Amino acid sequence: MALDRLGSSLTDAIKKVFRSSVVDEAAVKDLVRDIQRALLQADVNVQLVLQISKRIEERALKEAVPPGISRREHVIKVVYEELTRFVGEKQVPLNLEPGKRRIIMLVGIQGSGKTTAAAKLARYFQKKGFKPALICADTFRPGAFAQLQQLATRMNVPIFGDSKAKDPVKVVSEGLKQFVDKDVVIVDTSGRHKEEKELIDEMKTLEKRIKPDEVIMVIDGTIGQQALMQARAFHEATPIGAIIVTKLDGSARGGGALSAVAATGAPIKFIGTGEKTEDIELFIPPRFVGRLLGMGDLETLLDKVKEAEVQVPQKKAKAILSGKFSLTDMYDQFEAMKKMGPFRKVLTMLPGMSNKLPEDMLNTAEDRLEKWRVIIQSMRTEEKENPKLFSSSRIKRVARGSGTSEKEVKELLKQYVMMRRMLKMFKRKKGKMPFLGQGLPTDIK
Repeated sequence: MALDRLGSSLTDAIKKVFRSSVVDEAAVKDLVRDIQRALLQADVNVQLVLQISKRIEERALKEAVPPGISRREHVIKVVYEELTRFVGEKQVPLNLEPGKRRIIMLVGIQGSGKTTAAAKLARYFQKKGFKPALICADTFRPGAFAQLQQLATRMNVPIFGDSKAKDPVKVVSEGLKQFVDKDVVIVDTSGRHKEEKELIDEMKTLEKRIKPDEVIMVIDGTIGQQALMQARAFHEATPIGAIIVTKLDGSARGGGALSAVAATGAPIKFIGTGEKTEDIELFIPPRFVGRLLGMGDLETLLDKVKEAEVQVPQKKAKAILSGKFSLTDMYDQFEAMKKMGPFRKVLTMLPGMSNKLPEDMLNTAEDRLEKWRVIIQSMRTEEKENPKLFSSSRIKRVARGSGTSEKEVKELLKQYVMMRRMLKMFKRKKGKMPFLGQGLPTDIK
């Protein structure tokens, strides 16, 4: 069961409680059975499922209801708190300071997505204003350096490595000499299995020689409960400071991996939610559980909006708010929306919206935004700045150049007019231009 399906099942269980005319012992036991079923289908360990459900049932039935809330609300609160406890109650701090270099060493088994995770971490820190650098210490896998180099170049992050090197300690030592002025240096090591003694010994030696500030283990979310054995073996070899769980976007066994990792006592620091370098999130247990239960995560959504927000010079903002809004400005908003990620991810952060909209509607909305971006790219500069120039012949030319239909070009122009009207509503308000992503496209408002 993928995490979105686990979230859907848990949300359905919560809805049944809200629909119940009375929240008595029978309703609580019914809720517990639904939660058990959802967690077992997500590959969570049976003993752990029994522990969680027992605590939920005991607390829901025996605890006194705090003043000011109903029994129904109290039961939901208990479920939320116990699931949060299950994945780790506290957020792990980043411990980064500008100007003070921090070395992070990544370890993990082959195929866990470690190299991609290294690039994602670099991008995450880069977006937070830090100066990251990458070192490829994977001297075992052919093509490891080329893969990381390609990702680093795309993000404009400095990288050090040698595709012909055999000694990872030497590679890291030379790389660290080059990156003395960086805030965080991420070292990607060779993938290894707990049974591969030679590689495990190499990892121990590397950790002792370079003395990283933190060792982070990368675990593939699709391996389920096997994550527990791997995490324990690595932790015994090299003290693990934190964990990144990857491939949680479509994992059939994500719940198993999360629970197994939590059982080791090593905190989860980040989760990978997709294939792109942007698809990594700081793991904040209460927010994560809130999204699973359909309660949303407005704080993460606001963080994403802030990261994506288009910074507009004051003079330009005044012009836009007075109605001088061009298709170029509209394109900038589309680019900002793209940085926030796919609609489905954004919508899971909205209270009450998780698991609500059909997949085909989400796909249609995303496809339409992408087409609109291509259409604007196919326009001439004067057309972008003055959409009133559009005639049937111009529309036909743009449709042909963008590989779309005339109807789609007209639809974009119609959306542009609507956005322009909406901006006029803000013209009396002061401050920076509002982020308009929430209004697009109109059929999922």
